[in-house]
Amino acid sequence: MEFVRRLGLSPRERGSLNNGTCPDVFELSNGDFAVIGTDMTDKLEVKLPSDAARADYERIVVVSRETMLAAKRDIPDS
Repeated sequence: MEFVRRLGLSPRERGSLNNGTCPDVFELSNGDFAVIGTDMTDKLEVKLPSDAARADYERIVVVSRETMLAAKRDIPDS
């Protein structure tokens, strides 16, 4: 699996003050997406809706609204 492309603007283009250590969204060579964000599993897991669950190997990752809106234009419809 490889990174194919960034979705949206780079952290620097979004105004990152520390040159790139901010949330990011990428498309992978197998068609999946990788997200760099803040691990909030410990705080949010207890608040998951009753019809949602997380496997032991999964984490709840939060990315800023700004990051997702910047990526939106690059997310394929299908």
